[in-house]
Amino acid sequence: MEIPFEPILFGIKVNIHLIMEYLAFIVGFRYYVFLRKRSTDEISSNNRLSIIIGATLGALIGSRIIGFLEYPFINFSENTWIELLNAKSIMGGLFGGLLGVEIAKKIIGEKRSSGDLFTFPIILGIFIGRIGCFLSGTNEFTYGIETKSILGMDLGDGVLRQPLALYELVFLVLLAIVLKQIQKKKILKSGGLFKWFMISYFGFRFLIEFLKPNEFFILGLSSVQILCVICLLYYYKTIFFVKESRHKNQDIRQPTENF
Repeated sequence: MEIPFEPILFGIKVNIHLIMEYLAFIVGFRYYVFLRKRSTDEISSNNRLSIIIGATLGALIGSRIIGFLEYPFINFSENTWIELLNAKSIMGGLFGGLLGVEIAKKIIGEKRSSGDLFTFPIILGIFIGRIGCFLSGTNEFTYGIETKSILGMDLGDGVLRQPLALYELVFLVLLAIVLKQIQKKKILKSGGLFKWFMISYFGFRFLIEFLKPNEFFILGLSSVQILCVICLLYYYKTIFFVKESRHKNQDIRQPTENF
């Protein structure tokens, strides 16, 4: 199979990335419905629907804004305007969805955490979408810089590049396994699972963006990396609280160990 993978169906070239995007949304949502039926969701159906609407609108706006900002120095023309209008970013979608949820919860007066139930469906959706990114090769701006390492792959332009989509697929599998173990041990408060998913994923994307042929235009960072920093600052209390709690636990244990 050649990359980009562009199958012909009934004489029409199939956009595999678009197909996988729709599949990611459908499968991810069905997985969410499945998990909600098996869980004791404390949030009412009406409030949960409002939260989903907020997340959807926020994700739509956020994905477009960050997708647009990934091309800060592009020369505008009729064709590039069409490309920019179609540009989307999963990072913008995630953070925009987060803000959309928070706004929706404030409007309806919902104070309980709502993110845990979305965590694994989101991971599954991103995983399916990234398969589409890999199969699209250099047709989508998800490929890496040139490399001479054994991991380099020809993604459609005759150049060995870092297969960033494959790296992310491996990361998502490992992240899902770790979060599943954490969920089973019940060591996090409600909402903690989603927070650590966001912290982990945005931290990973911040690092891997250095392997992407980005426009680094502010403090040596790309637009996606700047968003990653904003997200990590948004969750700084979660990160700081965990570190503080560990130190307190160590301080409590030390006198006992000395006796």
